[in-house]
Amino acid sequence: MIKTLLLIFNPADAWDRIINARRSLLAVLVLYLLPLLVLTSLGEAYGLIHWGKMQGAARLPRTFSVHQALVFEGAYIGFMLVIVFVGAQVVKAMGETFHGRNTYGQTFTLISYGLGPVFLLHLLDAFTPISPWATWGVGILLSSAVLYHGVPKVMEPDPPHAFGLFLVTSFVLFLATGLTRFIMAQYLQGRLSDLSSLHGLAGYPFLS
Repeated sequence: MIKTLLLIFNPADAWDRIINARRSLLAVLVLYLLPLLVLTSLGEAYGLIHWGKMQGAARLPRTFSVHQALVFEGAYIGFMLVIVFVGAQVVKAMGETFHGRNTYGQTFTLISYGLGPVFLLHLLDAFTPISPWATWGVGILLSSAVLYHGVPKVMEPDPPHAFGLFLVTSFVLFLATGLTRFIMAQYLQGRLSDLSSLHGLAGYPFLS
C-alpha cells in the first residue's frame, strides 16, 4: 500500500525505485500485487458482512453472509489478476507495434503498479454510502496519472511514440476495469438476482 501511495503522490521517484529494484514477475506478484488485492478485498468483505450495500428502489442496506462476501471477493481478485496478466501481454504486443522490445516481465510490472490506485481505492467500497463507480472513477484517473510517468520509464519507447503508447495502454485498462466494475456493481446493487433462476442455481448462496 505504501508503494501505491508513493506512486500517487510522487510517481517519478517511485517508478525510478521500482525500475532500479529489478524485481522478477514472481516477486511483483507475491510481494506487491497479491497482498494489495487480498488486503483491500478483505476490507470490503468486512463492510459487506457488517454494513451491506444499498439495494432496491427503497435504497435499503442489505448485508451479505460470510460465504457470499468471500466468494464475491474471490471473484474480484480473479478478475483483477486476469486483467493484469492478459493486459500485460496486450500492452507488450502494442509496444511492439511502436517498435518496442519489452519483456513480459516489464509490462507485467507496469500494469501491476499502474493499476495500484484502482486496487487501493477498492478498500473504500467497504463503506455502504460510497458508490462503487466513485471509487473506480477516482482510481482509474489516478492510475492514468501513474501510467503517464510509468510507460516512458518502464517501456522506454521512442519519444514520438511515448504519448500514443500511454493513451492506448490507459484506454485498454479503462475498458477492462470498467467492464469488471459494471458486473460487480450490478451484483452488489441486487440487479443480477435473476441469474439464479435463469441457470437453475437458486439454491447457490452467491447467486440467490
